[in-house]
Amino acid sequence: QVQLVESGGGLVQAGASLRLSCAASGRAFSTSTMGWFRQAPGKEREFVAAILRGGTAYYADIVQGRFTVSRDNAKNIVSLEMSNLKPEDTGLYYCAAKPGMFAFKSVDQYENWGQGTQVVVSP
Repeated sequence: QVQLVESGGGLVQAGASLRLSCAASGRAFSTSTMGWFRQAPGKEREFVAAILRGGTAYYADIVQGRFTVSRDNAKNIVSLEMSNLKPEDTGLYYCAAKPGMFAFKSVDQYENWGQGTQVVVSP
């Protein structure tokens, strides 16, 4: 089991940057695949980025080149650095953890979720 708490969201203007953090507790963090997802009002939760336990990162096409995911296994933290934010990046951002390295884009594969942190990007 991994317990997750996100932080770092806020209201910013288009073009700005934000850094989200996810603090994890539990022994399984270092061996878990960590994912970031987001959900806009009226829309389904969608994959944003994932990082495997060894540090290999994957991104949704719509954030590739603008977002960077990283993890510090010693501190049990996973971060999402977001730059050149756009209004369409607005949503509730969730951190999630899953065992194994496959199917990391699938919401259903993640076993543990944080409560989310809100990001609002104004035009």
